[in-house]
Amino acid sequence: MSVSIDRAIQLISKNSFTFTNRSEIIPIEESLGRVNYKTLYASLALPPFDNSAMDGYAISSQNDSYEIVDKVLAGNSSTASLKDHESIKVATGAKLPSNTQSVIPQEDVTIVKNKIIPKKEIKTSSNIRYKGEDIDIGEIIINSKEKITSATIALLASQGITHIEVFQKPRIAIFASGSELKLHYENLEDSQIYNSNTPYLFSRCIELGCSVTFLGSVKDDLQSIRNLISNTIDRYDLIITSGGVSVGEADFTKEAFHSFGFETIFEKVAIKPGKPTTFGKVNNSFILNLPGNPLALSLNFEIFGKFLINKLKNLKTPYHSYIGTKISKKFIKNKKVDTVIPGFFDGNFFHVAKKFSPGMVNVLNHCNGFIIISKDKECIKENEIVKFLPIEWDFYTQEFKEFIT
Repeated sequence: MSVSIDRAIQLISKNSFTFTNRSEIIPIEESLGRVNYKTLYASLALPPFDNSAMDGYAISSQNDSYEIVDKVLAGNSSTASLKDHESIKVATGAKLPSNTQSVIPQEDVTIVKNKIIPKKEIKTSSNIRYKGEDIDIGEIIINSKEKITSATIALLASQGITHIEVFQKPRIAIFASGSELKLHYENLEDSQIYNSNTPYLFSRCIELGCSVTFLGSVKDDLQSIRNLISNTIDRYDLIITSGGVSVGEADFTKEAFHSFGFETIFEKVAIKPGKPTTFGKVNNSFILNLPGNPLALSLNFEIFGKFLINKLKNLKTPYHSYIGTKISKKFIKNKKVDTVIPGFFDGNFFHVAKKFSPGMVNVLNHCNGFIIISKDKECIKENEIVKFLPIEWDFYTQEFKEFIT
């Protein structure tokens, strides 16, 4: 029996918690896109001391004129404590005396001999960067299970952190079954086609931050598939296959996995395209069997595979989020099933792809995401609000959101 899209997401979420929390320590320069292992706290205040926000003169009181008693550049400091009618010339970033009230910009003073005369009213606390105003000691730098960005790396560096503990990348194996398939560097024979599915899956999994191994293509016979599987169980966290999961007489992938004790979590999804999508486990390896048709495979991977990988990465925000937008033209759905529609979001409208069918390859190349139309809707009217799920950029949330229009 087919499960709904929402139910499939729930089952993946419920079962993927068993993923091991393996970690490794790497240089921060190599941590971009990785998932942080444990919450880190600031041990150094930023700024670490009160400093000047611009080139000017530090003062401690409101007066008509000030004598210049010292000069401090960034990286240096002064032992002087400012008195009334005294000022210290400071450069941007220079450490200020503890009793500094304000810094007067150099363009706002008139210099007469060794004195400065302010040209305008001086506001208290102006042009001072106070210790800890950016981040104070004990504040969180990055939470556990958060994705590391270039901004995170900048903050880590500002704390003098050279290495960071991250979750290890999910180990993913990919293979394709089909006697009609040839790899893109092989010669085609009559009635054969090039395999576009595994290069898509391989590159997409790398893009999502995984360690990926392509096991190759196997013929549509039970023993060939069994031989390949026997060397992968428990070596990989996730095995992704394409083809061989429907009800054709030459579809042996599911049978091969069952001979190794495959535990079915769901084996069909009420979705168009890609109904024969199967998810389960063999020992400690998750198995995701995707349809052989290229567009059906890629769309189902974007819905289920990407979510599963986010869970395996221990990402804090694994669930799909969406952008509410308007559809540019009326769209009529021809079957009473949740239907995935690829298209392009231009910032104002969602435009349905000009042509698409499950077996096409040249569709997502012109799309940046998709919508899913509920089985209960026959059509979407022009300018009706839809929920756009992006492919070309990350847009996730911590809790499940209903993303079917």
